[in-house]
Amino acid sequence: MKLNLYLVGFLGTGKSVVGRASAQELCLRFIDSDHFIEQRAGKSVRAIFEEDGVAAFRVMERWFIEEGHPDGGCLISCGGGLILPPGMLDLVKSKGVVVCLHAKAETIRERTKDSNSRPVLNVEDPLGRITELLEEREEIFRQAGNAVHTDHRSIAEVAAQVCDVYRQEQRSALK
Repeated sequence: MKLNLYLVGFLGTGKSVVGRASAQELCLRFIDSDHFIEQRAGKSVRAIFEEDGVAAFRVMERWFIEEGHPDGGCLISCGGGLILPPGMLDLVKSKGVVVCLHAKAETIRERTKDSNSRPVLNVEDPLGRITELLEEREEIFRQAGNAVHTDHRSIAEVAAQVCDVYRQEQRSALK
């Protein structure tokens, strides 16, 4: 059985677009954790944040990782904050291969400037907020292990590197 591959990292680093391309190349089923949670909850992430709170959303994310998806054969694009709560990164690592996508604050701002569906960026100074959150989350993202930088790279280039990391990890796991 193929291990699951989890793409983690800050919003706007390319987890969804790179995930779809990588899943196709690796013959894995693509699942976006945020979209899965939205379908299950019957409302958008933004609405969950506003109506139920961030803590309720984090409970939904934990359920999704613990039992809400298959044990193998999937590429999961994880929400930007999924690995932040204590124990979540270790839980995700126990489920498969983890690759963390990275990008600079300016790149993230450029990629997300036309989106109003990102609750954490609905502020007066989005670039300042991105910079602040990246600094706060830097250590946990570093602990994720396999890092792939997405600045000034095509989706195909990033996906190829993600696939290489996955194949190496899959081979190591089978030994």
